Amino acid sequence: MKPCILVLCALMACSRASAAENLEAREAALAAQLRCVVCQNQTVAESQAPIAKDMRRVIGEQLAQGHSDAQVVAFFEQRYGTFVRYTPPWKPSTWLLWCAPFMALAAGLLLLWRSLRQRSHAPRAGLTAQERARAQAWLEQPPETKDEKDHA
Repeated sequence: MKPCILVLCALMACSRASAAENLEAREAALAAQLRCVVCQNQTVAESQAPIAKDMRRVIGEQLAQGHSDAQVVAFFEQRYGTFVRYTPPWKPSTWLLWCAPFMALAAGLLLLWRSLRQRSHAPRAGLTAQERARAQAWLEQPPETKDEKDHA
């Protein structure tokens, strides 16, 4: 009977450790999804600001109370607005935020295409008669004379 109790105690300890690891993993994942409201370019997981530490503590407390990941994110959104999400949700108020980089890229490619097209259709100026005669005279000179003029 005693070995069975020992086995049950060991299993309970393992399950508690597994649950604690699971909560820590969820806490880390949520902290990576939320933006530090002080730093603004760092996630809560990366930031060392006091408010980020408090946010990580609140995340841990809410997960320990049995709240889902969505409920924890909703709590922070209610408190700080959708800005607190590191990747904003896809909704009408954020469409421009999501689409602006692609629109800028498309506009840049269109501008590049138009300028290259205009450049290829532009008339090319040839050499003037004076420049052509000078080039012909340079080409007809013996090689020794060219080297002397180049170094002079």
